[in-house]
Amino acid sequence: MLVAAPTYADPDIDTVQSRVDKLYQQAEQASERYNDARLEMTQAQTRLSALQADLDRQQTKVDDVRQQVASAVVSQYQGQALSSTTQVLLSQDPDAFLDQLTTVSEYNDQQSQMMADFAVQAKQLEMRQAAAKRELDRIAATKKELGHEKAEIDSKAAEAKGLLGRLKDRAAAASRSAQRSTTASAAPVTHVAASGRAGAAVSYALSQVGDAYVYGAAGPSAFDCSGLTMMAWGQAGVGLPHSSSAQMGSGTPVSQSALQPGDLVFYYSPVSHVGMYIGNGMIVHAANPGSGVTTAPVNSMPYSGAVRPG
Repeated sequence: MLVAAPTYADPDIDTVQSRVDKLYQQAEQASERYNDARLEMTQAQTRLSALQADLDRQQTKVDDVRQQVASAVVSQYQGQALSSTTQVLLSQDPDAFLDQLTTVSEYNDQQSQMMADFAVQAKQLEMRQAAAKRELDRIAATKKELGHEKAEIDSKAAEAKGLLGRLKDRAAAASRSAQRSTTASAAPVTHVAASGRAGAAVSYALSQVGDAYVYGAAGPSAFDCSGLTMMAWGQAGVGLPHSSSAQMGSGTPVSQSALQPGDLVFYYSPVSHVGMYIGNGMIVHAANPGSGVTTAPVNSMPYSGAVRPG
C-alpha cells in the first residue's frame, strides 16, 4: 500500500535560522532608522526653541515700532477725527497696514523712516514665522516616521520570535542552537590590552557581555548596537550620537588593517550595525535579541568601514 507523500514539510533548521537572522537584520535596520529619526527630532526641537525665542524678540520689536507709528499718527491728527486710512494704520493687521502706507503723504522724514523701519521689522517677523512653521512641519513628519519604523521593528521582531519558538520545540533545533551558542562563546574575551580613553571604552563594552539586546536601549542592562558603543565611549568622556550611521561620521576613518581596540566597526550598506574592535580580529557588539551583547569575529558580517572616536 502506497502512502501519500506530504504536501509540505517543515523548513530545515538552517533555513529557519537564516530567516531569523534576516528578520533580526531588518528589525535592526528599522531600529537604526528610528534612532536617526529621534536625533532629527531632537535637533528640530532645538532649532524650534531657538526660532521661537527669536520670534518672540522680533514680535516685541514690531509691537514697539507699531506703537511709535500709532503715536505719530495720533499726534499728526490730534484734535481731528481720524480718517479711514488712519484707522487702517492703527489696525492689528500688518498686511493691511503696509498696503496703505503709500497713501500717507503727510509724514515728515522722521515719520517716513519710522514707517520704513516698521516694514523691515514686519518682514523679518514674517520670515521667522515661516521658519518656525517649517520646523513644526518637519517635527510632525518625523513623528510619523517614528511610528512607521517602530511598527516595522515590532513586526520583524515578533516574526523572528515566533520562528525561534518553533526551533526550540524541535530537538534537532535545540541541538543546533546549543552548538551555535557554544561556538559564539567558546573563547570569551574578558580583558583587552588598551589604555587611555579607548581602554575605558573597551572595558565598559566588555563588561556588558551577556546583557540583553533591546531595540533603542542604551543601558544600563540592555542595549542596541549603537546604544552600547555610545555608552562605552561615554565612559571615556566622548559623546557619540545614538545611531550607527551618525557614529560613522563621528571619528577619524581607519582602514581594517590599522584597527586598534576601541575603534568602531560598521556593517552593511547602508550602515545599520556597529561594533567595537577589541583586537585579535574580534569585536564586541550588541548583536540581536537572540544573542545579546557578545563577541564575534570582525568579518562575521558584511564590513562597511571603521572610525576612531575622540
